[in-house]
Amino acid sequence: METNKVKQIHSFGQSIWLDFIDRAFIGNGKLKALIDDDGVRGVTSNPAIFEKAISSSDMYDADIAALSDGKRTTEEVFFGLAIKDIQDACDLFKDLYTESEKGDGYVSLEVSPFLALKGEETFEQAKLLWKQVDRENVMIKIPGTQPGLDAIRKSIAQGININVTLLFGLPRYEEVALAYIAGLEDHLAAGHEIAHISSVASFFLSRIDVLIDPILEEKGLGEYKGEVAIASAKKAYEIYKRVFSGERWEKLAAKGAKPQRLLWASTSSKNPAFKDTKYVEALIGPDTVDTVPLETIVAFRDHGIAANTLEQDTDKATEILDKVKAAGIDIDALTQQLEDEGIEKFNQPFEKLLQSIEANKVK
Repeated sequence: METNKVKQIHSFGQSIWLDFIDRAFIGNGKLKALIDDDGVRGVTSNPAIFEKAISSSDMYDADIAALSDGKRTTEEVFFGLAIKDIQDACDLFKDLYTESEKGDGYVSLEVSPFLALKGEETFEQAKLLWKQVDRENVMIKIPGTQPGLDAIRKSIAQGININVTLLFGLPRYEEVALAYIAGLEDHLAAGHEIAHISSVASFFLSRIDVLIDPILEEKGLGEYKGEVAIASAKKAYEIYKRVFSGERWEKLAAKGAKPQRLLWASTSSKNPAFKDTKYVEALIGPDTVDTVPLETIVAFRDHGIAANTLEQDTDKATEILDKVKAAGIDIDALTQQLEDEGIEKFNQPFEKLLQSIEANKVK
């Protein structure tokens, strides 16, 4: 019998997490089947995923009614719904979490997207959600915005597992990695163990190409369409290897600290001209995570190619980014634009979700 293609990815040191959650999917055994059959090793969620789950199902109606007691805001009602799903998913992954010695088996829940530019409020909500979920294999998602950096450091310093989301640019990614290290140092200096803390940095891919590809065409660099995001990811991995080595890191590693793994996000192909498994295939390598939508898992299971690709063609990646810069394309400005748009892309479904819950409350 042929080995499952998705499962093969883990033999190269990469963990596949599912970028999807809903109550029915947990309850009907489909998530458990992905864990058993495809080797899925974690779950990520975001406001858009929960908006789709809650607004398209009546499975949440009874809980909305129970939580709508007049004492909670609509946002608090939402988190009550989401936390139940996150807890159930965490429980499904608990065995894997234990077997992998806390390497995998994580389920991510995001702070309110309305707080993306409010560092202190983000930190306070991260602490609250961590306490409310009450599962050691949960990760709280914090956007990697400039104000989010301090929230990331403070949360790690509290011993909270953090999934840093909405990363597009290399300079910001490095700042995030250093915030994680500083948080570990703070936690250690306060007299605590650090071996239990886990974190990932979610680097978004296909949205980079969606924005940059038309500009490449205009500049006569059409042959690099669909390549800038992958080149950026390969350079991010070089930063990862540099930051998580050397004397500063080794001191923490000696105390059991785990590196903050890079996680590839936005890995479905937005351009129909590209192979639907393009981004997954291009970035398979050790000590990384790829969070993949369900349809991309199905596609990879059918025709994906698992190989150790992440550190191949690194010279080409450097050349592509150099040519883009030489053509006058400011990647740092464009990735900041993507961060700003990303915040709005999560705000809109979150507003829609809160409106849906509000409407449900008055049925």
